Amino acid sequence: MPLEYVRRTVIDIKDCSTIEHIASSDSIGGTNTFDVDVLFEPVYLGRMDIVKEKIQQVGPLLDELDIDLWLLFVRETPMLTDPVMSLVVGFHATWQSFFVYTRQGEAIALIGNFDEADYRRSGRFTEVLPYTVGVREDLRSLLKRLAPKTIGINYSIDNPAADGLTHGMYLLLKEYLEDTPFADRIVSAEEVSNKVRARKTPQEVGRLEIAARMANDAWSEAMGRIKIGQSEIEVARIIDETVVRAGGQPSFETIVNAGDKTEPGHSHPTEAKLEPGDLLHIDFGARVDGYCSDIQRLLYFRRPRETQPPTELLDAFATVSSIIEETAQLVKPGMKGYEVDARAREILSENGYPEYQHALGHQLGRSVHDGGAILGPKWERYGRTPTIPIDANNIFTLELEIILPGIGCVGLEEDVCVTENGGRFLCPPQRELYVK
Repeated sequence: MPLEYVRRTVIDIKDCSTIEHIASSDSIGGTNTFDVDVLFEPVYLGRMDIVKEKIQQVGPLLDELDIDLWLLFVRETPMLTDPVMSLVVGFHATWQSFFVYTRQGEAIALIGNFDEADYRRSGRFTEVLPYTVGVREDLRSLLKRLAPKTIGINYSIDNPAADGLTHGMYLLLKEYLEDTPFADRIVSAEEVSNKVRARKTPQEVGRLEIAARMANDAWSEAMGRIKIGQSEIEVARIIDETVVRAGGQPSFETIVNAGDKTEPGHSHPTEAKLEPGDLLHIDFGARVDGYCSDIQRLLYFRRPRETQPPTELLDAFATVSSIIEETAQLVKPGMKGYEVDARAREILSENGYPEYQHALGHQLGRSVHDGGAILGPKWERYGRTPTIPIDANNIFTLELEIILPGIGCVGLEEDVCVTENGGRFLCPPQRELYVK
């Protein structure tokens, strides 16, 4: 592991400022494969178990939201899992399993008997209750003992990260609770899921900062190997190999646009080749210790006898960069995503550019699109997520682009941590256009 990724950094939970926190990039799934089990989180000796750290957030959150009990219900999680399992469980479950969290701070695993060992050894749960034949009566007895007046379960119309209970499992849960008072006490746990994902702990911020810096450093190294005549596929391979050599994995499939030959978006690299006059646009990230970064970078290839990039490209770059800088200052606790997004669109309009066709930013965490609040407009497709107030220690992307015909996608993306003073960049932002 390169020494630069064993960082002695300090994260102040109040403002995400760097003080003194040791964060290392031990891989949870090996560094030479993209097939990483992002659910399994090992218990490391000598440092705080991050899943236990997240579990400790749950009790106060339930109290804040006036929900007595949060109930996760899963089965065969290697096939299909609830997105919050990686945060507050950290292991797979085979048979029907319940994970119960109370506002008093209890964390109870009601699981199949052959899953018991890991759960008990981990020390994450105040109780581990194995069953053999069936779980119905054990669940009913547990709820009777805890006597919750409200039971939050994971369903959401707007947020896939909070919508982990499948319809079939919901029907099974209703069957288990039939003829009990608890059947009528079910509410959505969407806000619990949102906040436990979004309010990053110091250790989570440390991992996300390492992931952002690894991606940025990988780009700096890869630029020296990227040249005219290479295809988008070849460029993507260079980026991915550089991230892997640094000890991470690509956090998603790297997106490459060679000039204006291909459209930006969620498309795969093609055989299109870089030519003089092309603007290379890269959208990529690194996953380190189960946490993801997501950045965009630009590199212009000059035409013969061209001393500097075209003026329209320099102007567009300056506009995009300035919007990211200004909106980063707006990302503070209590702000709403649509307010930040609206300012970005206003600046584009003032400079004569069309609006981008997406949100300005999404949250980062264990997933690249980590759910919860977004920095976006009040469009139908975003539901209520642009109106959710931003919290301290949320991690957001800031991303937008201007399309220039004949040149390419002038798109940048940076990762920021929300503080009382605005967004703190997790790695050095690209503030000038790189030219070859």
